Amino acid sequence: MIKYDFENSIAYSIGLTASLLEISIKNVLASSGITLRQVQVLTCMALEGEMTQIELAAMLRIEPPTLVRILDRMERDSWIERYPSTKDRRKKIIRTTEKVNSHWKQIVKQGESIQKKAMKGLSKAQIESLSETLVIMRKNLEA
Repeated sequence: MIKYDFENSIAYSIGLTASLLEISIKNVLASSGITLRQVQVLTCMALEGEMTQIELAAMLRIEPPTLVRILDRMERDSWIERYPSTKDRRKKIIRTTEKVNSHWKQIVKQGESIQKKAMKGLSKAQIESLSETLVIMRKNLEA
């Protein structure tokens, strides 16, 4: 049998926590008719506004063909629209629709409820420290 001290592994703990957060969010979103990956697309657009499919794939850290399938479903379900770029006809610009505007507050509220559940029992100082630590770790890994 292979052995490793997973109990004291930060990477294992972060991965397990991320998986549990993802499962919780998926369960909450199930009634909304939108998937976690689709919410991640909308989150990127809330942060950056309209963007090309290539920019969005990079921001999500997924392959462009994977994103195309996600966007196809989102377009079919009227969450987004794709327009040709005025600067480069080969590029598609992604825009959210009015449907997003009418559902966004509820989607955010559902996400906040999961975050609140996950943070239960943590002090404000612990939450701030955790946030700062995760930012540093992301920067280290992106370098």
